[in-house]
Amino acid sequence: MILFLIPQNVGNVIVPTLNGLVGYDKVEVPVNMQKVTLTIYKPTAFETDSTPNITASGFKIDTINPDKHRIVAISRDLKKKGWGFGKKIRIRKGGKYNGVYTIKDVMNNRHKNRVDVLVGSNHAPIRLENVEITLID
Repeated sequence: MILFLIPQNVGNVIVPTLNGLVGYDKVEVPVNMQKVTLTIYKPTAFETDSTPNITASGFKIDTINPDKHRIVAISRDLKKKGWGFGKKIRIRKGGKYNGVYTIKDVMNNRHKNRVDVLVGSNHAPIRLENVEITLID
């Protein structure tokens, strides 16, 4: 059997597909995927504001175990594009931070195209470039 990859236009992305094979002739490329910088933040007054246990959406954080919430803060430019409070995102290419999170906070205006994962005090600072986030809710 000889297989040929045939380019398909999907939105403004050309994706090679295996046409003619059952289950391989449809390609889904998420329209709502963004490549961002991923960082982390901790619920402290130094990293947030004078109320580190309350997010911008009004959500109350358990400061003893903040990791359990699986929440993120997003940069305001992403919020303006429809990535609002309560929406769920999937993080890919983020190493141990891959997975599903809920948007509950926003970042300072100086940050652009960025997602901040809420973590506990035992995490070292990180900065990962070209992490993929996708809206799933």
